[in-house]
Amino acid sequence: MPTIYCRDKNFGDIQAIIFDKDGTLEDSSLLLSDLANNVAHWLEERIPGLKETILRSLGMYNNVLNPAGLMAVGSRLENEIALAAHVAQRGKGWLESRNLVQQAFKEVDLKEKKTVIFPGCYEVISNLHQRGLKLAILSLASTRDIEIFLEDHQLSQFIEIYQGADQGYLKPDPICFEMVCEKLQVSCANTLMVGDSQMDIQMASRANAAGIIAIRWGSGAIPCQSLAGADVQILNLNEIKLIPQNFNLN
Repeated sequence: MPTIYCRDKNFGDIQAIIFDKDGTLEDSSLLLSDLANNVAHWLEERIPGLKETILRSLGMYNNVLNPAGLMAVGSRLENEIALAAHVAQRGKGWLESRNLVQQAFKEVDLKEKKTVIFPGCYEVISNLHQRGLKLAILSLASTRDIEIFLEDHQLSQFIEIYQGADQGYLKPDPICFEMVCEKLQVSCANTLMVGDSQMDIQMASRANAAGIIAIRWGSGAIPCQSLAGADVQILNLNEIKLIPQNFNLN
């Protein structure tokens, strides 16, 4: 089985790699920022004075999206529940609050959005697939959002399994990782996780994954504290390399 190396870390006997989507393969920061602003504006029109509270809850500060905030790493359901709590504080019933927030997301969601892939991802994923690794995507986005991303960037031919937040358990529950490994017919101990959040790290660690690679796309040489716990932090997906099977590490 292949050995994968990133910087000074080697991961032997790897059969599969599971990727996160948002922030790992897809550069979704602008889309998520627009969505947060639009939802906050929609709710503000109906409940004046709520906008800034909504933006802070979603992780928007000075119009900049916090990569570890609710909008960036939370599922749609988690976003809806968090915002509905603020609506309910304004005196509305819980069911009405939930319905109002769900309507906000439905009304402002970008139906014709064009997904943006990080540079070099296609080439890396294509190469890993050609070298015999099984590849999957495990995301807190919806399954349909994953499908759109795969279709937009011609990745469907390389990704064997993809699982969204609407297919059962949510990160960081390790059962998410275990379920994907089961579908791939590989052991967690022979599977790497590649992600950009503590949710990815905690999930893979608790599932006893072969290793955890955290990516922080070109964010500088200093390791990111929010990604502590990963085996290695990289700045670009092309740092994931395969050692030829006949190559002697000694």
